[in-house]
Amino acid sequence: MTAERTPPRVNKWLVAMTVMLPTFIEVMDTSVVNVSLPHIQGSLNAGLDEVTWVLTSYLVSNAIIIPITGWLAGIFGRKRYLIFSLVIFTISSIVCGAAPSLEILVLFRILQGLGGGGLQPLSQAILLESFPPKEHGIAMAVFGMGVVMAPILGPVVGGWITDNWSWRWVFYINLPAGILAVAMAVFSVHDPAYIRRRTLQIDKWGLFLLTVGLGCLQVVLDKGEREDWFNSQFIVVLASASVIALTLFVLVELRTAHPVVNLRVFKDRSFAAGNIIMFAGFFCLFGSIVLLPLYLQNLMSYTALWAGLVLGPGGVASFIVMPIAGVLMKKGVNPRNLLAVGLAISALSLWLMSGFALDGSFMTFTWPRVVQAVGMGLFFVPLSAATYVGIPREEMGNASGIFNLLRNLGGSFGVAFSTTVLAQRSQVHQSFLVENITPYNKAFQVFYHQVRDWFQMHQAHLNVLPDTAAMAVIYREVIRQASMLAFNDTFWLLAVGTAILVPLTLVFRRAKGAGGPWKASIEG
Repeated sequence: MTAERTPPRVNKWLVAMTVMLPTFIEVMDTSVVNVSLPHIQGSLNAGLDEVTWVLTSYLVSNAIIIPITGWLAGIFGRKRYLIFSLVIFTISSIVCGAAPSLEILVLFRILQGLGGGGLQPLSQAILLESFPPKEHGIAMAVFGMGVVMAPILGPVVGGWITDNWSWRWVFYINLPAGILAVAMAVFSVHDPAYIRRRTLQIDKWGLFLLTVGLGCLQVVLDKGEREDWFNSQFIVVLASASVIALTLFVLVELRTAHPVVNLRVFKDRSFAAGNIIMFAGFFCLFGSIVLLPLYLQNLMSYTALWAGLVLGPGGVASFIVMPIAGVLMKKGVNPRNLLAVGLAISALSLWLMSGFALDGSFMTFTWPRVVQAVGMGLFFVPLSAATYVGIPREEMGNASGIFNLLRNLGGSFGVAFSTTVLAQRSQVHQSFLVENITPYNKAFQVFYHQVRDWFQMHQAHLNVLPDTAAMAVIYREVIRQASMLAFNDTFWLLAVGTAILVPLTLVFRRAKGAGGPWKASIEG
C-alpha cells in the first residue's frame, strides 16, 4: 500500500495573500463593470436592454459554477482547478476588453463567470485548510477583506478608469492581477493528502436541474424590476422554471449516491443557521450598498467619485475591524457574541440611514456607512468561522460552495428587493405629496408665488413662462422629496430585517475545547 504523499509546508500568510487576490479581483469585477455600462452601450451601439446582458450573463454562469466547485475540485484537485479557473477568468477578461461586438462580449462574459465562479469557494476552503482551527477567525478576516471591500471599491475604480481611459481597461486590468495570482498559486497552494483525483462520476440530472434552476433565478433577479416582475410573462415563465427545477434538484441530490452538491451538510445546525444569517445579512448589506450611491447621485447631485468617497471610509473601517475580530476569536471571545454585536451595529447604521435628509452634509452620509462597516466586520468574520465548526474537512469544498452561493444570492435578492420597494414607495409618497398641491393650500400658494415671482424677475434672461416654470420647479421638488422618503422607508425595512437576525445567533453551538468538533476531524 503506497503511503500518501504529504504536501510541502508553506507559510500560511503566503497562502492567505495568494487566495485573497483572486477573491478580490473576482468580486470587484462584478461591480466594476456596472458603472461602465453606458460607455459600453455607446461604443458597441447596443440598446439598454441588450447591454444589461453584459452583467446578467456573468452572474448566471457565476451562480451555476459556485455550488459545484467542491465537486469539481474533488475530481481535478483544488490547486489544478484554482489555476485553471484563474487562467479562464484572465483570458476571458482580455477578450472582453477587445470585444468588437456585444455578442462577443456577452459570450466571453459567460466564460469569465465560469472561470470566476470557483475562485471564492476555492479560496475559502484553502484558507480554512491552511490555518489551525483556533485561527479560523483570522483566516476569515483575510477572506472577508476581499469579499467586503471589493464591491465598495469597484464602482470607484470602474468610474475612474472609464472616465480617464476607456471601458475596455476595466477588463484589461485583470491581466496583471491574473498573472500574479497564477504564479503565486503555482508555488504556494498544495492539495492536502486526503484529496485524491477520483473517477469522473457525473450526476447528470443534478447538474442539469441546478443549471436551469439557478440560471433562470439569476435572470429573474436581474431583470425582474425592469420587466415589472410578475406582470411580465417572461418573468413568470422563468420564475416557474426556477422553482420547479430547484425543487427537483433538492429531491434528486438527496437520493443520489454521488451528488454534484451534497445537501446533507445542512443537517449540521451551525452550518444551516450560518447560511440563513449570511443570506439575510448580505440581503441587507448589498441592498444598502446599492441604495446609498443612488441617493447621493440622484438626490444630492454627487459625482460618482464623491459618492465613492462617501463609501471609501467604510472600506477602511472594515479593513481595520476584520483582523481585530479574528484576533478576538483567537483569544477565546465567543463568536456568537461578536456576531450579535455586529448585527446590532449594522441595524443601527441602517436606522441612521433611514433619517437622511436633503440638507445633509458629506459627513452626515459618511458616518452611518462607517458604522455599518464596523458592524459588517464583526458580523462576517465570526459567522464565516462558526458556520464551518461542525463540517468535516472532506466536505469543506462542497460546504464553501454552498455558503458562497447563498451569500451571493442574498446580495442579488437584496438588490432586487431594495430597488422594487424604492420604486413603489416613491410612487406612494408622490401621490400623498401631490394631494397638497391645490389652490386651497396656503403653504403651497405662498411657495408657488415666491417661485413664480423669481421667474418673472428673470424672465428676460431665461425666456420662460413664469407660471409654467414655477410648476415645473415644484413638481421636481415633489419627486425629489418623494424619493427621499422612499429611500428612508427602504433603509428602515433593511434595519428591521437586520435586527431580527440578532436572536438567531443563539442557534450556534460553542466549539468544545480549543478547536471544537472540527479540530477532532482534522487531527484525527
